[in-house]
Amino acid sequence: MHSMLDLHDHAGTRTITLMRAPVNALNPALCDTLCKAITQAVADGCDGIVLAGGAKVFSAGLDVPHLMSLGKDRTALHAAWESFFAASRALAECPIPVAAAITGHAPAGGCVLALCCDHRVMAQGPFQIGLNETQVGLAVPEGIQRMLRRVVGVHRAEQLLLRGAMVDAETALAIGLVDELAAHGDVVAAANNWLAGLQGLPRTPMLRTRAIARADLIEALTPQHIGLDAMLDAWEHPDTQAALKALLAKLGK
Repeated sequence: MHSMLDLHDHAGTRTITLMRAPVNALNPALCDTLCKAITQAVADGCDGIVLAGGAKVFSAGLDVPHLMSLGKDRTALHAAWESFFAASRALAECPIPVAAAITGHAPAGGCVLALCCDHRVMAQGPFQIGLNETQVGLAVPEGIQRMLRRVVGVHRAEQLLLRGAMVDAETALAIGLVDELAAHGDVVAAANNWLAGLQGLPRTPMLRTRAIARADLIEALTPQHIGLDAMLDAWEHPDTQAALKALLAKLGK
């Protein structure tokens, strides 16, 4: 089950590290495995979860070469995209706090996973985070736009989304996209420290308050706000396909 993940427990917290080489591209197998690992952490009685990634790339987002290999197989494309949104919902709906340890770049789907977490710690250095979908020919669904608005504000979210902007760690902290910066080797420890700070609080009131505060995040990921069928219609548009093929050429696929 965990061949694409590394699991480590410490002081009531479980660190789930994405381990799909080379850049933690989110294919259905990785997304499904992540869902199961989150469920298992809760079942095992963990107080919190740290979601970590690679040393240079937290997650590069959805596995575009895999998606493009599916051609016009609408059923397979729907299943692949749904596996990603299922992983996103698993994080958003997790009944225990989740801290993202953003150890490297986090574009597109990698940024979405981070936005689903309660707290985001990003590595200092030459790393970038953002929703760069428009640069590769994809429109950002309403639900994902809502997720960005809730952390950076409405107007700033619009400006970032329109350009498909990636921002560096310092800028991400300044605009509220991440909550904390740490030296590269200390990111996971900082995420654990944030979770440890919650452990001294009265548990039930804290978790209830958290659930109320995150209701809008969960709502953003409901099917009506994601609009997967409309996404797949847009996926087939010539502009989108041309941009995606250019991306594949750049990746050398």
